[in-house]
Order: sequence, then structure tokens, then C-alpha cells
Amino acid sequence: MKAVVWHGKQDLRVDNVPDPSIVNPHDAIVRVTSTAICGSDLHLYNGFIPAMKPGDIIGHEFMGEIVATGPACETVKVGERVIVMCGISCGRCWFCKHELFSACDNTNPAGSQAALETLYGHAGGALFGYSHLYGGYAGGQAEYVRVPFADVGCVKIPAELSDEQVLFLTDIFPTGFMAAENCKIQLGDTIAVFGAGPVGQFAVKSAYLLGAERVIVIDAVSERLAMAAQQGAIIVDERHGDVIPRIEELTGGRGPDSVIDAVGLEAHGTGVGAVYDKVKQVMRLETDRTTALRNAIMVCRKGGTVSIPGVYGGLVDKFPIGAAFAKGLSFAMGQTHFHRYAKPLLAKVQAGEIDPRFIVTHRIALAEIPAAYKMFNDKQDGCIKVVAKVGT
Repeated sequence: MKAVVWHGKQDLRVDNVPDPSIVNPHDAIVRVTSTAICGSDLHLYNGFIPAMKPGDIIGHEFMGEIVATGPACETVKVGERVIVMCGISCGRCWFCKHELFSACDNTNPAGSQAALETLYGHAGGALFGYSHLYGGYAGGQAEYVRVPFADVGCVKIPAELSDEQVLFLTDIFPTGFMAAENCKIQLGDTIAVFGAGPVGQFAVKSAYLLGAERVIVIDAVSERLAMAAQQGAIIVDERHGDVIPRIEELTGGRGPDSVIDAVGLEAHGTGVGAVYDKVKQVMRLETDRTTALRNAIMVCRKGGTVSIPGVYGGLVDKFPIGAAFAKGLSFAMGQTHFHRYAKPLLAKVQAGEIDPRFIVTHRIALAEIPAAYKMFNDKQDGCIKVVAKVGT
């Protein structure tokens, strides 16, 4: 089969690789019909996530048709059209039984050792196509994928819904929704979102669904800001100078009730702090750039919540813990518990409360994915979300 394979930093190729097969009795094989490039995939593309190996198949947003099942599968059937959660969870351990699916104990036994060896702490549960920190599982930018614990990770999709209406339930829609839910939004709240990429866009949608009165979006890319404005957000353009006084003005000096950092470890920005982050990361003296997170902490109102769906991988400094302590901030972060949200959010799509297709800007074929990574990374051609059609 053909698959997108990682060969090194900014070196992705569509290679011929062996077809996957049933390894565990709980496995299924999915023939992929649609897959997407996620913003967090750029961390792999740019070489910031360790424990990648040449030959790894990447991609974690995908869906398709089940073409084979292991003998222990009880609910998934050959021929069913499904979305596949990008996190891999067993459904049986203590964490899964408490709906903390991304902390699954059984799907990533080697990841924690790999994380310790690379100073990344504890890796948590497994992910498709996201390095050996997260299990080393082959990803979904491919024609076929082996899906472990398929009864747990696959959700059957009604025939009347198109791939693009449901594909993002595998990752970015639940991620944006959990980020907003972590803010414990009350009616009338003002929420600020740093980063207007795909997760940030779904965080905007979700904040309004959960009762926010105003959402302020901070970014420096015109097309992303325009899309956020179409969702009803108030726009703050980072290219026009320091964002903190402008957010304070918009909130009467108090600050937003909660702030979402939908940027993560490759944050850009202006000022001394942003330059410091960039230099330290390039010199490998820290792994992550925390420009957006620092701004989120500094601007959030006293007693507010900083919600972090943006991916952070390792070590940082210049972290304003004193400001967070003095303001009595709460932090909510971590990999999304995708399995908890897929079915409730699918119901919202079916009811017409949200149409996730608004996020798609580019539609391509599997063979075009490596070039699309460069376009997405370089923010060319108004690229916000890329979907690849793989099969029929």
C-alpha cells in the first residue's frame, strides 16, 4: 500500500509499504477513505517531537471502512463505515473506566521509558502516527491502518453524513470542545483564544455552544483571523503590537474569564520573550516556545482558568509561575479524551448545530500530502485545513 512516511525533519515521502495485518484479536483493519493534516503533525514535520524513526507512517485524523476484524471484536463489523479516534485506548483499565482515555495504561507500555530517556516525563496513552513516545503505531495518512482495540476506538457513522462532516470528530473538534469545556464557561463569560488554527477555530465554536458571550481570538495570519471573525469572534492581530493591553481594553481591564492556548510549542510572537524562546529552542536549551502560554497567563483575569490544548512536549523556562500563583489561576491541559466526546459531538453534527466542513480550505489526494505539509507549515495559499481523499 501507499503511505506518508517520515524520513527526517521536513522530509516526508509517499512510499510503498507492507499492508497492515491483524496482530491482536481485538484489532481491525480500516481502508482509509479520508485523512487530514493536523497542526500538531507540524511538530513532527519540523523535528520537535523526539523518538521519531525513519520509516514511521504518520497521521492521526482518518476514517474509512472496516475490511477485516480480529476474532475478539464484538461490535465492529466488516463493511461498516467508521471514524477512528486518534488516541488509542483499551477501554478496560482504571483510566479508561473513568473516561480518562488519553491516560490509558495498556496501549503505550514502552512510551514512558522513551519519554524519560528524552527528558519528556511521562508520555501517557498511545496515538496513531505520533512517534515512539506514543507507542510507535502506524498512522492514518495511508491506504490502510491497523486499529488496535477497534471496538473501543471506532465509531460507526450514519450513511447520510459525508466524510468531511465527521472526519474532525477524530481529533480537532473534540480537542477544541474539551478546551472550551475545561474553562467551565458560565453564561456571559468572555473567553480569549490564542491561536486561530483548526483547534482554535473549533474552540471558538465550542465556547459559543457552551454559553460564552464573547470570544476574543489572537493570531497573526489574516486568513485564520478572517475565519474566526466569521464564527463571531473579536479579532486581535498580533502584527499590530503587544496584544495584552488590547485584550485588557476589550475586557475593561479585568481580563478574560478564561484563556485557551491553542498554539503550543511552536508559538511565534513579538517582543523580547518571543526572541528568547526562539533562540533557546534553536540551541536545544529548551524544547518548547511558550510565548502564547506566557501571554495567556498574564492576560487571564484573577481566579480564571488557562486551558491548554496546544501540544507541549518537554522543558521550558521563563515560565511566569509567580503571576499564575498571585492571580490564583487554574490550569487544565493534556491530551484530549477523544472517546468521551465523539458520540455527543456526532449528535450535534446530526442535529445541525454545527457543520465542521467550515474549516476545510484544501482538498487533495494522498500523493500530494508531502507538498501540502510545506504549504501548511509555511502558511501559503490561505491554508488552514487540508483533507486528503484516499479511497472511494
